[in-house]
Amino acid sequence: MADGLSVFLVEDEALIRMMIADMVEELGHHVVAEADNVRDASAFAMTAQYDLAILDINLMGVYVDPVADLIERRGKPFLFATGYGPELLPSLLRRRPILRKPIAIDQLKAMIDSMFPGAPDKAQH
Repeated sequence: MADGLSVFLVEDEALIRMMIADMVEELGHHVVAEADNVRDASAFAMTAQYDLAILDINLMGVYVDPVADLIERRGKPFLFATGYGPELLPSLLRRRPILRKPIAIDQLKAMIDSMFPGAPDKAQH
């Protein structure tokens, strides 16, 4: 963990995905896999090596809950980054952390810090 967390990022809007990836990097972590659709995200969810997944709820009109289920089966932590509320999620996923878009870097930092106490933060150095 000395080099930060490995992050799996699922977002269908390329500019938003790049913005979140930049924030992740600025906070001292690194994006190890990205996907913009449920099919690719499902493959990465099962095979990529990551510490945390950040998931948009709606990917090109398809809800991300099958991907969340796969990540949960692996026992990996994840959060949702979305313009939608938790009401679109199956009830078992509603208790997961949610960041509302537009996301500010301090919100992302606070969420990661709450999920991974002691995670490195290069932005403060």
